[in-house]
Amino acid sequence: MARNPLDDLAAERETFRRLQRSFKDQFVRIFADPSQERTVLVVSSLSVDQKVLSTVTAAIHYEERLLCLLLLLKLPRTRVIYVSSAPISDDIVEYFLQLGLGAEPSGARDRLTMLDCADVSPRSLTEKILERPEMIERIETALGDRTRAHMTCFNVTDLERRLAVRLGVPIYGCDPDLLGYGSKSGSRRAFREAGVVFPDGAEDLNGEDDLVEALADLKARSPGLRKAVVKLNEGFSGEGNALFSFAGAPSDRSGLARWVRDRLPDLACEASERDWESFRSQLEEMGGIVEVFVEGRIKRSPSAQLRVDPLGAVDPISTHDQILGGRSGQVFLGSEFPADPAYRKDIQDQAMKVAGVLAQRGVLGRFGVDFISVRDRDDPWRHYAIEINLRKGGTTHPYVMLEQLTGGRYDRETASFQTPALGRRCYYETDNLQEALYRGITPGELLKIAGDIGVLFDPSTAKGLVLHLIGAVTHFGKFGAQCIAETPDEARELYHSAVARLNQAIRARDESISETDLPN
Repeated sequence: MARNPLDDLAAERETFRRLQRSFKDQFVRIFADPSQERTVLVVSSLSVDQKVLSTVTAAIHYEERLLCLLLLLKLPRTRVIYVSSAPISDDIVEYFLQLGLGAEPSGARDRLTMLDCADVSPRSLTEKILERPEMIERIETALGDRTRAHMTCFNVTDLERRLAVRLGVPIYGCDPDLLGYGSKSGSRRAFREAGVVFPDGAEDLNGEDDLVEALADLKARSPGLRKAVVKLNEGFSGEGNALFSFAGAPSDRSGLARWVRDRLPDLACEASERDWESFRSQLEEMGGIVEVFVEGRIKRSPSAQLRVDPLGAVDPISTHDQILGGRSGQVFLGSEFPADPAYRKDIQDQAMKVAGVLAQRGVLGRFGVDFISVRDRDDPWRHYAIEINLRKGGTTHPYVMLEQLTGGRYDRETASFQTPALGRRCYYETDNLQEALYRGITPGELLKIAGDIGVLFDPSTAKGLVLHLIGAVTHFGKFGAQCIAETPDEARELYHSAVARLNQAIRARDESISETDLPN
């Protein structure tokens, strides 16, 4: 008799839930004691819609974001297994090891296993692992004692659940059956349940007709509304967003729907390579929402990062002011930590209400809650929750680097970061430092130039430049940069100074190379 795929899925879900329940015991036994033996399997997969991900420059190299977890090797009996789609340069690996462990990281190197699928095709890394029995065998061999091992990922989907069941290890992340809370539609439902303010709009839109009615209804409720945002449920870093303008809209409701439909081809998509036809196709495929485009004389985009541990306790991890770009300022470029003191406690408090709802539903691991904050003249700030990201995000890796490099901790009472000996620390960072000037430089060359000009992070002062996404530099002229300092102003100044010096050194290097190529 043929096997029933639904029975297989039900068995997989039950096995996964059993693994997740076992993680509570591991968490109690191991996580509170840094000297305990443990293994962390890092599957750096971005298991998101690949059409959406394809709009992100150098997307394959975003698997390097989780290299920050190599700093866990500071723990004397911790082993890390890091799996990626393509090989990661030894220069990059050694850079992260030396960042966390100083000039002699050999002992840590012995506890690190780097594995790759030698496959840069635009598919989820986890999918690539699952179709390679030899890769699964290599991971199983490296894991050792499963009762002391867990898996961590960028996000958890059915693919990661299947891999966890195959390997027999729990995941420090959210059960994929709960991922609906992290969609744009699910976020609005969670905000409603948590009692936090969020923009007027509509969720669970499944095609053009739903979109037309939602936009027309929104305009009818708010006759003065100038713009609305349309978002795909599974959009990534703002690339799944589009802006709709109501300029010239009729005042009577009867003709409004027809007017909206006629102007959908003019939808301004944040991803420049996407047009209305492709956007409509993805809206039908994954669904989406419409909401008011929040406006104000002063406008910010703060976020809060939180964690639910295996025992169900909720902890705030950080607040950030996001740095956004794109056609209408909705694409994530980087962040400043912590968020503005004028509102960071308010953001943390609102996010904790949302986290309470998610924890009751069984959500586990790190996630983020994004806001739009506006004010006019000297009026108080107004905050609108706009989405939940049930995964690690763009604010995860820079915060992990800060925590691991300084040994400091987040103070939830002041929503600031304190180091043991050097006081507060802040940072300014971006994933999107991109110039034609950088193309052709190898990761090793980039790191050497930055080291030679003295801008890299100095452990003795807990200040300086930390580089990431370094593998993208050669072919895409892109990498990430984070500057850690004592105050937000100092971090911004340090960032701009370091980038200017780095650019100057690269230009001088290029000119020197060009001169040596000249005929005698």
